[in-house]
Amino acid sequence: MIDALLGIVAEFWDVLGAMSPYLLFGFLVSGILSVYISPEVVRRHLGGKGLAPVLKASLFGVPLPLCSCGVIPVSASLRRQGASKGATTAFLLSTPQTGVDSIFVTLSLLGPVFAIFRPLAALLTGFIGGSIVSIGDREEGDSCEGESCTCATGACMIHQKNRKFSHIFKYGFVTLAGDIAKPLFFGLLAAALISALVPENFFAGSIGQGFWAKVLLMALGIPVYVCATASVPLAAALIAIGVSPGAAFVFLMTGPATNIATIATVWKVMGRRVAITYLATTAGCALLFGSLLDLIYVRADMAAEPYMPWMMPPFLKVISAIVLLAVLGWSSYVHNHPHHEPILNERKEKMLTLNITGMTCSHCVAAVKKVLKDGKGVKAVDVDLKNGKAIVDGENLDHDALCKSVDALGYGCSLHADKEDK
Repeated sequence: MIDALLGIVAEFWDVLGAMSPYLLFGFLVSGILSVYISPEVVRRHLGGKGLAPVLKASLFGVPLPLCSCGVIPVSASLRRQGASKGATTAFLLSTPQTGVDSIFVTLSLLGPVFAIFRPLAALLTGFIGGSIVSIGDREEGDSCEGESCTCATGACMIHQKNRKFSHIFKYGFVTLAGDIAKPLFFGLLAAALISALVPENFFAGSIGQGFWAKVLLMALGIPVYVCATASVPLAAALIAIGVSPGAAFVFLMTGPATNIATIATVWKVMGRRVAITYLATTAGCALLFGSLLDLIYVRADMAAEPYMPWMMPPFLKVISAIVLLAVLGWSSYVHNHPHHEPILNERKEKMLTLNITGMTCSHCVAAVKKVLKDGKGVKAVDVDLKNGKAIVDGENLDHDALCKSVDALGYGCSLHADKEDK
């Protein structure tokens, strides 16, 4: 029993050390992108006719570190601001599969082939799905221009020059790190358990290498939520016990891109046809690109190495692992103990408390806060992710109109019970 526990801890630390330098660098690059590539820039390119906006939407989505839930409000905002259905669908498909942080982690744990193949597959998946929707839909969106292009996510920031540096670190090492800390921990733990308890090459036969292994991992990946970064150590652990690179890639693709809640929300926000296209494109492309990746490894006579410790000296991995644990710990604390503005007693009677369901990350909070702030008569908004509530301060507030604007993003909204009793 003690030996098994020590083995799990050792595997956990090995994977953490291998990925931590790359993940920290990914946080930094994500922070830079949050300053210099805002949704306003994205919106200006996603309207208009033809397939060019679809390709641009896929390209924009690949580096952005948004999860499958966080991408929903951003996509809904893009759609409201004039993006075509095809471009919005492309963005929905390509964005959650990758992000700069997960690409660097993929390089560290799965090697350069995976690290290059993964974003290319995300790009092509987005383009294929978006093109299907665009060709089948005659409605064309208009480009977003001028002051109507407003920010809908925490990644969108307009800064003064002397504040850019602090916002880069706040977004990368606090906001983003806090969003992925919990799923990343459980992903690392699951990978450690698989590596320590399942014998090496356990699935090396036809089960782990054939087509049905891909179907099985696709069926597992579609309904569950695994963020793009947390899915990488799981994929590495699966390869270590004999699952083919292509089958592991199917899980890498479907786990971050879909889950039951996301599919239901896409159905609600974008309609049945788009939701079916979204799901079918993800499933079909996962099997297609998984099979292609296996073919690449077979033709090149390569072995999928799950970990790549040679790329970093041991002392740097240890230091990076300690720093990463500190970053994840601090960001989790900030994430779970957000600052809320004090409520003045004389304003309480004029405030609305709304119950908000479906929020999972800081991007969700920012989207809900933004759309409520745009409401008629609203002066201030405070959104609490942990308790699923939003406090709205203003004059002559219409809770039905406010809730409709939140519903349009794909979240649930209702008036708090205390207000209903009054």
